Amino acid sequence: MNRRHCATAAITLVCALALLTSTGQASAAPVPEPSPSSSSAPAGSPQGYSNADLEKVREQIDLLYRKAGAATDAYNLAEEQTKKQSGEIVKLAKAIVDGQARIAALKDRAGAQAREQYRNGGLPPGAQLALSNDPKLFLDGINKVRQGQQASKSLLAELNQTQQDLETYTQDASANWEKLEANRVKQAKAKKKINAQIKAAEKLESRLEKKERDRLRRLEQDAANEAQTAWLSSGAIKDVSGEASEAGAAAVAFATAQIGKPYVWGAEGPGSYDCSGLTSQAWLAAKRPIPRTSQEQWRLLPRIDVQDMRPGDLIIYHADASHVGMYVGDGAIVHSPRPGRNVTLAGAGSMKILGVVRPDK
Repeated sequence: MNRRHCATAAITLVCALALLTSTGQASAAPVPEPSPSSSSAPAGSPQGYSNADLEKVREQIDLLYRKAGAATDAYNLAEEQTKKQSGEIVKLAKAIVDGQARIAALKDRAGAQAREQYRNGGLPPGAQLALSNDPKLFLDGINKVRQGQQASKSLLAELNQTQQDLETYTQDASANWEKLEANRVKQAKAKKKINAQIKAAEKLESRLEKKERDRLRRLEQDAANEAQTAWLSSGAIKDVSGEASEAGAAAVAFATAQIGKPYVWGAEGPGSYDCSGLTSQAWLAAKRPIPRTSQEQWRLLPRIDVQDMRPGDLIIYHADASHVGMYVGDGAIVHSPRPGRNVTLAGAGSMKILGVVRPDK
């Protein structure tokens, strides 16, 4: 994921963020320099970031990872579409081969009819019948002529239809191939954005001393706890008491069994997951396939009110639906947070909730 390297140790964060801007992503503000006074830093701490400055760093890192999450969703969607187009191309290729074989067989039948006519002196069946002096043969042959004419018409119609189908299959295969290539381009662009955002976030964090990174982690947890407390205090889940369905319970069991496994963007198990990789695989384990990405889960799955949610439901986060977690009850979710973190339990209100969807409604 670290494809870009600094030219010299003197390259500043502003350069790194300018690089992000060149890829079409909005950049965060430069990280503040350590405050010499460190008036708000813990006692005994060397000259470093004040708590206020460190909070700004936390917000910037969070923003970068959220952008990486959105780009991951775009990557996953393009990957899913690529798989679909590849499958369609395989089906169409088989249909084309079958159609070509069918046309060859129909042409063989037409050739056999022509050869039979040649053996009868080149006269069509109708002419041969008209020249017959035997009334019985004449009468018996009428039905054969009609049958032969109908067979010829059917053969010609089938040949024409098969040729038309073959042309359609070929056109569809070409269109699907173009879509496949377009999706591959989307994947490459999304991958570039993901790596750039993650690298920028890692660069921000790498500038901190170990003690400051520990403080940053505590600030991160404090912010989540504060948001969760405010959410619970609002009475948002005061009346939430729904029990998991059989499928929901199976999905929860799968998701919680993955706790401790690392976040890896684009991953859907078994050793690592991104956020929607975890939820989609959990519901697949419950024999209820759902869309792969959090944005598609939000767009396509039935929505319910927060007050009506039950374990197994999916909570979609942020205005762009770029994150998802699975509600497990008691105001908690299991989710795969971001790069550098593992699948874990968290407060359902620790992030900005967009809405709730139910895969088995």
